[in-house]
Amino acid sequence: MSHMLKKLSIAAISACALMAHADTKLGPYAPVTDARLANPEASNWLMYRGNYQGWGYSPLEKINTGNVKKLSLAWSFTTGVTEGHQSPPIVNNGYMYVTTPNAQVIALNAVTGEEIWRYKKEIPADLLMLHNTNRGVALYGDKVYVGTVDSHLIALDAKTGKVAWDATVGDVKALSYITLAPLAAKGKILVGSSGGETGMRGFVAAFDANTGKEAWRTYTTAAPGEPGGDTWPAGDAYKNGGGSIWITGSYDPATNIAYWGTGNPAPWPTEGRPGDNLYTTSTIALDVDTGKIKGHHQYHYNDAWDWDEVSAPVLIDTEINGRKVKGAVHAGRNGYLWMLERQSSGKIDFVNGINYVYNDVIKSLDKKSGRPTYDMSKRPGAGKAVTFCPSLWGGKDWPPEAWSPKTKLFYIPANNHLCSELPAADPAAYKKGDLYIGYPIDGVLGSLRYQGGKKPDSIGELQAWNLDTGKLAWTYKYDRAIWAPLLTTGGNLLFTGGTNDRVFRAFDATNGKVLWQYNMPSGVTAVPSSFEVNGEQYVAVQAGWGIDAERMQAGINTLNNTKTAVPQGGTVMVFKLSK
Repeated sequence: MSHMLKKLSIAAISACALMAHADTKLGPYAPVTDARLANPEASNWLMYRGNYQGWGYSPLEKINTGNVKKLSLAWSFTTGVTEGHQSPPIVNNGYMYVTTPNAQVIALNAVTGEEIWRYKKEIPADLLMLHNTNRGVALYGDKVYVGTVDSHLIALDAKTGKVAWDATVGDVKALSYITLAPLAAKGKILVGSSGGETGMRGFVAAFDANTGKEAWRTYTTAAPGEPGGDTWPAGDAYKNGGGSIWITGSYDPATNIAYWGTGNPAPWPTEGRPGDNLYTTSTIALDVDTGKIKGHHQYHYNDAWDWDEVSAPVLIDTEINGRKVKGAVHAGRNGYLWMLERQSSGKIDFVNGINYVYNDVIKSLDKKSGRPTYDMSKRPGAGKAVTFCPSLWGGKDWPPEAWSPKTKLFYIPANNHLCSELPAADPAAYKKGDLYIGYPIDGVLGSLRYQGGKKPDSIGELQAWNLDTGKLAWTYKYDRAIWAPLLTTGGNLLFTGGTNDRVFRAFDATNGKVLWQYNMPSGVTAVPSSFEVNGEQYVAVQAGWGIDAERMQAGINTLNNTKTAVPQGGTVMVFKLSK
């Protein structure tokens, strides 16, 4: 991924849970079971994308296309933290949990916004942090689970915030860190390590939900003698080969298989790491009991463009080209919409791949395997500067897509007509705890270019795709970039923010018409959610601009010679229909 190396000096703060004095007026906490996670109630938002399949869909329909204009602010809560707020408000029967940068966890009354407790992790004062964001918690039993920027997995009592256990996940001195929301399944809490940009070897690890004991660990770069080990022919390159896990996996309870997206290989220049470099820039299918890799699909081999494919595929049973498919659908950073088929064995088959933004690197896809053929003149590396499209930020970065079973459309927050020009690479030797990308950081952040050299009329595109026909149903075009996680609802609505104008919008999910909008205190790059308490539906999201959205905006400022700035500061914003 693209990163700006920042040394953040943070005063160490004691890990604590602070009880608020306000009467929360909430009933007993309802334990979160495997059965509830497999079939979540419409009234709750129990996990990162609302369900295991990753749809980003709420069946609630009291807020709908006919009355969304009456949506008004029910309450707001200032987190007191700056930088990028990206986690969804997770709600279980009126108990809301949000996270902030540096992995604070705040428990709130979902109806009133009153703080119940707050957990603050002690962060090493001299920790180098490339992404201090946190993308949310997992709920399981009577506990709340959070990963931290110093590579710990922590279990908290859901009612009090008291620490139940604290497990070390990765080597913080090698700059292993966790940004994702954990995945809870079958008595285990699964997490993955970020840090590929510092030469961390990516992995997914599972921990016992009750004790914190590690159950298994599966690396995303294959070692010699393992399946895929021959795709790393350059000696020990796999040991620092990247393949980070940035985003929560999706899960199929029927097969007990979890699907994870993996990051790009490290370093970016390919001269020192020939081969396909499995299992980077891939989806991997893992047995949740054992961690065994049951199948994989690599979106592009031997990546040189920083096109990590970290979003887990969305699991959709649908029709593609008139055939019923147990789909695994992913809008790739490389600019292709990938339609894959998952088998009960874990095997992943290629079905179709379609450009959803302009790409001048991939000339074609093999009709059976989906393996791309490259225009090698567009491959960056040592000794040459290269321009390629889409940019290293990709057609879509980490912000998740969404699927509506009501409209049967797949929604993508895309950026089109943006390209990158990377200077000649200068591959460096691996050094523990240091940046390992092979390019000067200013050359990376200033790499943005426009397709054809001319500023386009639009950049951001909110796209709706018919997977069966492979055709666009509608597109809403922005005159600026978007960094926009999506929420769809049973009320035929699509909610998203993501723009530097700080506007949070509701669209008609069928045709893309803007039906409602609200000016937020900061830009919205967080995942929205929806829930219901006492028969009333709410829509919730965190405002709080920063991190990669801000860095991409800085690149666009350089490109346009502008000084657009978006105010920071985290705020939980919760909306309901006015009376």
